[in-house]
Amino acid sequence: MSNKVIWITGASTGIGKAIAIKFSKNGWNVAISARRLELLEKISKQNQNVFSFPLDVTNKDNCHKVFSEIKNKLGKIDLCVFSTGTWDPKKEKEIDVEQIENVMKVNFFGTLNSIKSVEKYFKDLGEGHISIVSSIAGYRGLPNSTGYGPSKSALNNLAESLYFDFKRYGVRVSLISPGFIKTPMTDKNDFKMPFLKTTEYAADKIYDGLVNSNAFEIHFPKELTLVLKFLKILPNWLYLKLLSKLTKYQKR
Repeated sequence: MSNKVIWITGASTGIGKAIAIKFSKNGWNVAISARRLELLEKISKQNQNVFSFPLDVTNKDNCHKVFSEIKNKLGKIDLCVFSTGTWDPKKEKEIDVEQIENVMKVNFFGTLNSIKSVEKYFKDLGEGHISIVSSIAGYRGLPNSTGYGPSKSALNNLAESLYFDFKRYGVRVSLISPGFIKTPMTDKNDFKMPFLKTTEYAADKIYDGLVNSNAFEIHFPKELTLVLKFLKILPNWLYLKLLSKLTKYQKR
């Protein structure tokens, strides 16, 4: 059994919660953060070695404060998985500037605040691992994704940039790109989601990728992600033409 420590944000529901339970079952000490205290406390009570640290990642000062509390309680931190995200499909179908600002504030800047809170710690330590949960929605532009997709695309670019910046200090940075996972967030979608998987499936893939692999990107399910990776390399004109046909895009 492991005595290592992991900190997970966005851990009250969905993929973050499933990751917390998976690592707990494998003997890790797990610090979980999210805004909803009651959900965190419930997870903590139901699973061994899981400790609740409420946090709003959009608050920079609070990120630093909570990370200090985690260090003081659990000691050396080995791995951080930053999994915060928000999504409202009804507001993504037009340019809702306030909605987009909020999505970027939570998905991108919330993750950035979390990373900043651990930057000096890991660089001084000379080891450790930071993993950023993004999405296949960040691969290329998609219909009805004016905020979510761009926020995830920004995270992909950020992860690649930080990979180089942290590598020279001996710190690993990785990217997690899930496909469609059944969570309270994807339950809002009003379209059929191909290759929809459970959060337990996602947690198994993420655990294996973080613990048993040195790959930069952990992406799944491969039946979907490999197709999307192929679409990434297509020239713009072909990608736009193909996706327009696939989605039967019509002017509203």
